Order: sequence, then structure tokens, then C-alpha cells
Amino acid sequence: MEKQPIQLPVYAKMAQVILGLVALFYVLYIGKDIIVPLILALLLAILLNPVVNFLDNHKINRTLSILLAILAAFILMALLLFFVGSQLARFSDSVPQFKQKFIELNQQLLQWVSETFNFPPNTINEWVAKTKKEVMSQGTSVMGQTLGTLSGMLGVFLLLPVYIFLFLYYKILLLSFIAQLFQNVPSKTVTEILAQIKSLIQNYLVGLLTEAAIVATLNSAGLLIIGVQYAVVLGIIGAMLNLIPYIGGLIATALPMLIAITTQDATAALWVLVLFLVVQFLDNNLIVPKIVGSKVKVNDLISIIVVLVGGALWGVSGMFLSIPLIAILKVIFDRIDPLQPFGYLIGDDQPTVMKSLRQRKTKK
Repeated sequence: MEKQPIQLPVYAKMAQVILGLVALFYVLYIGKDIIVPLILALLLAILLNPVVNFLDNHKINRTLSILLAILAAFILMALLLFFVGSQLARFSDSVPQFKQKFIELNQQLLQWVSETFNFPPNTINEWVAKTKKEVMSQGTSVMGQTLGTLSGMLGVFLLLPVYIFLFLYYKILLLSFIAQLFQNVPSKTVTEILAQIKSLIQNYLVGLLTEAAIVATLNSAGLLIIGVQYAVVLGIIGAMLNLIPYIGGLIATALPMLIAITTQDATAALWVLVLFLVVQFLDNNLIVPKIVGSKVKVNDLISIIVVLVGGALWGVSGMFLSIPLIAILKVIFDRIDPLQPFGYLIGDDQPTVMKSLRQRKTKK
């Protein structure tokens, strides 16, 4: 007599799932210094793969093709960083002017608060002094954390080309490993999933770069028209921050508004706010749906959740990587029958799903 498999109760299965997720998130968190650079390098390697293939087709040695593709990508990145850095150096020369103007505005604001709400000036000054002291007392630790982050970023920047080279050089080996790992899955299904993931990542990253270029142009042109100092570099920084989902746009708007109100007046700051609201509207309703959104079908609820989780686990890098990673999971879920409900949950095709459910009920 054959033994019947043990059926675990629902609460036991839920406990297993919860423990598994906790263990997974813990590993992702403690291993972020290794995992994040590897994922970023993998995405960039997939993006550069067509360039390597193009050079391969022109009878160039594969190793040399990989090196040329990486070199070209990093030269472009270095030129952009050099331009932004030179503009920031010019901006730093004007910091004393901004500081003096900010102090004057702060005094005017304190005077207005004192007169409007009938607060004694001494009380306000004591509160400001206390707040300043607390901020300064935390400055050392914050500076240490910042320097640690910058040194970590420098290490990643130096290792990134090595990781990209190795991913591209061992591409065939890695693909063969994946095929052997999923021997029980039809080879056609594995091939289709890998091809779809590759196409999704390439189109998504190219779409992001195109979006950033358009947003940077709109930001810079608008700031130049308003007359804000350092309009071009602020426009570029705003476009780069805009790549961070949901919160990047808020930070990108605050910086030029602060500069506008310290160098011009409140009216200019208001115009900056209007400009960035218009650019955000165009970005969310025209640019992203046409260029980026058509490549990645993830609904807003899941997007917000994964961005928050990514930020909690991996910081800003996690926020940036969360959308392409969840899009990759959707591709995998859609191709595996038991996981298709999770693909529907992640996707943005709710009307289609509801229609299919109604059709099933009608057939019954």
C-alpha cells in the first residue's frame, strides 16, 4: 500500500512561505554590496551585447569586441560626468552668495512668523539655535556615512567593467548552464523566456536613456527661459534623479526651486515649480507610455511596493533596479502555468483578465 503524501494545513504552508521570504530578504540585504553590482553589471552587459555582436560580425576578435564596447560606454559616461562635475565646480564658487541670500531669506521668514503668529523673536531664535546645534552634532556621523557611501560607489565603479567583461565573455557558458539547470522545462520555453528577458532589458534601458535625454532637454530649456543660473546642469541632474521612481522627481524639483528663490525671487521659484509639473505631466502621460511603458507592463500598485522594498533593501540602487527586476519576474511567471496568476497580479492588463473571467463564466 502506497503512502499518501502528507498534506500540510494552510497555516503551515503560509508559515513556510513567510519564513522563506524573510530568509530571502535577509540574504538580499546583507549581500547587497555584492549582489547589486552584479545585477547592474548583468543589465549593462545585456545592453552592450548587440554592440559586441555587431563588432563580432565584422570579424573583430570577441575579446577585443567586448573591450571596445565597454570602453566606448565608459567614455560616454566619463564625458557626461566630466561636464556635470565642471558645472558643479562652477556652482560651488557661488555657494557663499547662495548662503548669504539664504540667511537673508531665513531672517525675513522668521520676522514674518514672529509678526503673524505673535511668537517672541527670542523664542524663535532659541529654537533655531537648538535645531542648528542638533544638526551639527549629527554632521560628523552623516559625513562619515557619506564618505563611506562614496568610497563604496568608487569601488563599484572600478569593478563594474570587470563584471561586465566576464558576463559578456562567458555568455555562452552561462546560457548553457541555465539550459541544463531547467532540463525538465521544454527547451523552447527556456529559449523564449531568455529571449524575451533580453529584449525587455535592452528596450527598457534604451527607453530610460531616451527618456532621460528628452527630460533633460525640456528641463534645461525651461530653466534657461526662466533665467535660473546653471540651468543646463540642473536640467541634467533633474533628468538623472527622475530615473529614481516616484521620489526622484520631488528631489529634482526642490533643488532648482531653492536656487531660483535665493538668486531671483519667489515668482521665479513658482515658475520653476510649474515647469517641472508640466515636464512631469508630459513624462508620465506621453514619454514614458510611448518609450518606456510599452516595454514594461507593471501596474502602479506593484511598482510602488517594489520600489519601497528595493529602497529598504538596497537604497537608491534598489529603487532603480526594482522595476526591471519585477518585469523580469513577470516574464518568467507568464511562461510557467502554475505561476501565471502572479504574472496577472504584477501586470497592467486587468480589463483583459476580467474579460477572460467573464468569458469563462459564460461558457460554464
